[in-house]
Amino acid sequence: MARILIVDNEANILSVLSTLLKAEGYDAIPVREAAKAQEMISTEEFDLLISDIRMTPINGMELLKTTRKAAPSMSVIMLTAYGSVETAIEAMKLGAFDYVTKPFKVDELLITVQRALEYRRALTENLNLKNQLETRYRFENIVAESQAMHDVCAMIERVAPTDTTVLIYGESGTGKELVAKAIHAHSKRKEKKFLGVNCAALPEPLLESEMFGHVKGAFTGASANKKGLFEAADGGTILLDEIGSMSLSIQGKLLRILQSKEIRKVGSNENIPIDARILAATNRRLEEMIEQGTFREDLYYRLSVIPIEIKPLRDRPDDLLPLVYHVIQQEMGDAAEGVQLTTEARKIIERYTWPGNVRELENALKHAITFARDRTITLDVLPPRIIKAVELGDIGFEDGSDLHKCKSLKTFLRTREEDYIKQVLESFGGNKEKAARALKISLATLYRKLPSAAPDIEPPDSTKE
Repeated sequence: MARILIVDNEANILSVLSTLLKAEGYDAIPVREAAKAQEMISTEEFDLLISDIRMTPINGMELLKTTRKAAPSMSVIMLTAYGSVETAIEAMKLGAFDYVTKPFKVDELLITVQRALEYRRALTENLNLKNQLETRYRFENIVAESQAMHDVCAMIERVAPTDTTVLIYGESGTGKELVAKAIHAHSKRKEKKFLGVNCAALPEPLLESEMFGHVKGAFTGASANKKGLFEAADGGTILLDEIGSMSLSIQGKLLRILQSKEIRKVGSNENIPIDARILAATNRRLEEMIEQGTFREDLYYRLSVIPIEIKPLRDRPDDLLPLVYHVIQQEMGDAAEGVQLTTEARKIIERYTWPGNVRELENALKHAITFARDRTITLDVLPPRIIKAVELGDIGFEDGSDLHKCKSLKTFLRTREEDYIKQVLESFGGNKEKAARALKISLATLYRKLPSAAPDIEPPDSTKE
C-alpha cells in the first residue's frame, strides 16, 4: 500500500484528499503544517508527497526543496490555483513530478497520483537493479541473475585455471564469446593474446590459412609468409566460433593439432610446436551432425572435454531486466543514472521472446536510447517489430496477413476494458455504485477507467487561492 503525505493549510482540502485517496486504497496521511511534514519526511518513508504551494509560514516551494534533499526518490505533486501555474512549472524544475490546478477533478487527480507512483516504482526498481548488478555473481560483462547463468559462472570459475578444452553451446546472440573471454581472463594465460575466428565466415581455403598460416608461394596471392592464429596466439587462447561450419577436411587437421600440439602451415612440410588453449563454440547440436556424417565424432570428444551450455534468454527471464539496466549503463555510462523504463515498455520487453537473445536485446535498447526523451524509455521508442510481435501474440493472429488491422496494445486493452465497464453499467441501469460493487472496484476507480461517467468535483470556494 502506497503511503501518501498530504500537506495543506486548509482543513477541508485535507479532508477531501485524504477521503478520496483512502477510498482508492492508499494510506493517506494529512498534515496542516509544512514544518511537521518536514520532520516526518526526515524520519519516515513515503511514496508520494502532495503539497499546496501557497502555505504559511513555510510555503510549498520550501517544503519541496527540503524534500528533494531528504527523500530524493519520493515523487511530489504540487497543488496550485489557475493564477499560479508559472510557480508550479518552477516547482517542476526543482524536482516536482507534476502539478494539479485547483479546483481539481477526481479523475485528473487520481491519474496524476497513479503516474507519480508508477514513476516512483520505476525509479526504485532501477536503483534496486543497479545494486543487484553491483553485488551479484558475474564475470566481466556476464550478468548472472538466473540460476542457469549462476551455473555457467560457477563452471567458468572451475575450468578457467586449467588448460582443458571447452565446448560452449548456445543459440546465436546468447553470449558465447563473452563466456570464452571470461575463461581466458581468469586463466593463467590472461596476460597473453585471446584470438578468435568465425569458422562460418570464411571459405575453406581462407579458413585454413587463417588458422594455420601459410608460406610464400603456397597459393596464388601468397606473396609472403604468414602466421596463423595458432602461432600468433602462442601462450594464449584461441576461440573457434561456429565450429559446426568447419569442413571435414579441416576438422581432420584440427584433430591432429589437438593430438600432437603441432601445426603445419599451408604449403610447408615443417611442423611447428604450438602452445595455445583451444575453446570452441557452436549454435548447432554437434551430436546430430555426427549422426548426419557432417562432424567427426573423434574431434567432438576432443573438443567437448568440458561442455558449457548457455540457455536462451527466453528460458531465463530473471536475467532480462538486469540485462536491460546493464546495457543502458554500458551505452550511456554516467548518464544512465535516472533513466526510467515505463510500465508499458517493461511489459513489452518481458513478454517478447527475444529469438535473437542478448544481441537482439542490446540492439533494441540502443534504438530506444537513441529516440528516448526526458531520460524515459517508453513504448514509442522500442523497435516497432517487437511491439507488433507481442500484439500479434495477444490478439491471436497466426500470421502477418492481418497486420495492417493491428492497433497498439495499450489502445486495444483500454478499449476492451471500457467496453466491459459500459456493459456492466448498462446492466445496472446506469447505477454507478452498483456497477462498481459488481466490478469489485471503488467508485473513484470506475470514474478513472471510464472518464465519461465521472462528475466534475470541485472543492468549496474557500479553497481557492
